[in-house]
Amino acid sequence: MTDNSTLTNNYDESLLARRWFRWVLYFLIWTAVGLFFASYSPLLNRHVFKAPISWDEVLITNLTFYYIWACIAPLVLLLGRRFRFERATWFSSLLVHVPTSVAISAVQLFIAEAVSQSLSPEPLKLYDAFREIQRTVAVYFHMNLLTYWAVLGVGYGREYYRKFRDREMRAVQLQAQLTQAQLQALKMQLHPHFLFNTFNTISSLMHRSVDEADRVLTVLGDLLRYSLQNAGVQEVTLSEELEFLKQYLEIEHTRFEDRLRVQFDVDPELLGEKLPNLILQPLVENSIRYAVAPRANGGSIEISARRDHHTLQIKIVDDGPGLPAGFTLQTSKGIGLRNSAERLEQLYGKEQKFELVNRVHKGLEINIVLPLRPSGPPNDSRTEPYSS
Repeated sequence: MTDNSTLTNNYDESLLARRWFRWVLYFLIWTAVGLFFASYSPLLNRHVFKAPISWDEVLITNLTFYYIWACIAPLVLLLGRRFRFERATWFSSLLVHVPTSVAISAVQLFIAEAVSQSLSPEPLKLYDAFREIQRTVAVYFHMNLLTYWAVLGVGYGREYYRKFRDREMRAVQLQAQLTQAQLQALKMQLHPHFLFNTFNTISSLMHRSVDEADRVLTVLGDLLRYSLQNAGVQEVTLSEELEFLKQYLEIEHTRFEDRLRVQFDVDPELLGEKLPNLILQPLVENSIRYAVAPRANGGSIEISARRDHHTLQIKIVDDGPGLPAGFTLQTSKGIGLRNSAERLEQLYGKEQKFELVNRVHKGLEINIVLPLRPSGPPNDSRTEPYSS
């Protein structure tokens, strides 16, 4: 309850501060307008009215004039929101705003003149006061009309800008949600593929050793628990990814025994860096499928991670047959390689690189280049890479 009350109070204080800031800014804007027109009033009085005027009188007259407009402007903005110039209502709105602009301009001039005369050290006689009002209306009425429509235009401009900004924000949010949904769909395609292969391993073990099959089921349970805990996570640390890969390879070692040979060469300083969740397992699984499973003597897989300037470079190298001639990711029927490339593209765009290269003698080399995105020091329990 205390925390909620504190958050509510902080929110109220922040809202009050923003309101005060807007009103202060509103006051300063109208003050600036008054000062701007005050700068040419001496010239106007000298050449039009043929009467000199002091700077004190200039400032008081103009600031008073536009502070009155500052009080009227909210009403103009309210009318602008109520009677909009839209395709279906522009004519009826015009019928409202034209006479209203005339009336408000006249009322503002009468109020301004009344305030000005009340501040005068010598009150004018009735006839002189009437003549002064006539002169004020003749000089300032058309400018007042323009002020009304200018206030209306500024209100519409501010409203359209706010709508444009909201639409942009919604578009960005929708794009982020779409990208997240696409990434999640790609991950969900990988999970069944991985599970089917693991269940086949367990099925084959049941005929050889129930204890081994039970141990593999336990490891599989750990893997599924990890997958559920990170279901909505797109990036994890390299340390976490290697830990998951270690458990996966433990299952595969049970199946292939000495036929599967894996070596790790990972810079310990990179264990806290971020990379896509479950990005390595399908790539290693692809190497096992083509470089280890079909061969009687098995095969070797090397996994390395190095820093190159501001990028994380990961290599997965096997000694299998490599890619067939004419291979492309777009036409590949395999899920792992294509989905890995698509996930990297979704997460990092042009900042990443995913490259498949046949080695000179034999084997496939998978190169992944990612921007370095540190997430802090790695968990101590996961800093020891798997090796065999």
